[in-house]
Amino acid sequence: MQQVATDPTSEELSLAERAYRAIRDRLVMLEIRPGAPINEEQLGQSLGVGRTPVREALKRLQYERLITTYPRRGTFATDVNITDLAHISEVRQELEPLAAAQAARRATATDRASLSALRRSLQSVDPRRDDAAELMHLDLQVHRAIYAATHNPYLEDTLVRHDNLATRIWCLFVDRLSDMAGHVEEHGPLIEAIVAGDSDKAAQLARSHVEGFERAIRDAI
Repeated sequence: MQQVATDPTSEELSLAERAYRAIRDRLVMLEIRPGAPINEEQLGQSLGVGRTPVREALKRLQYERLITTYPRRGTFATDVNITDLAHISEVRQELEPLAAAQAARRATATDRASLSALRRSLQSVDPRRDDAAELMHLDLQVHRAIYAATHNPYLEDTLVRHDNLATRIWCLFVDRLSDMAGHVEEHGPLIEAIVAGDSDKAAQLARSHVEGFERAIRDAI
């Protein structure tokens, strides 16, 4: 059998992407706590990758405001500052409705199938059984699927970064939120509007969702 040569550059990129996604979600879910030092070697060992992919991932995460580096001190997970909520919400209130509307217009059959599968997952949410981490992972999945369905990489990238920052704030106050499952379940009608191609309704529901998120966090403070 003929051996297929492996492109080392391609392999390195795939490892860097794998490291990026794993470290990003640990930071977003506060599994790496705000202010905690970032140890490249420990991260590499836990992910089963070398230092180079980890360093590439950390460069991206610094740009996304999830980590910060101080000269002669090292690299740390950024603090979660509640004063950032207004700035993050300001961006999301404008761009989330745009993304929902564009997803309704542009979603492919594959996008709609993925969103419909997430809709079924939402219908099975049981607040008595599902813990906060599972609900937040589902929330992230829904948001990222909607952003991907816009087929606008610039809009998707911007919203993923801001949703990550918003989720960190959510994680910080999750113990004080009274109806977290209800907030996640709000995505159901939004997904239905996108799948149905109703861009106006999708935009309206997305805006309402973002505004409700900010109110819930402020009520919890």
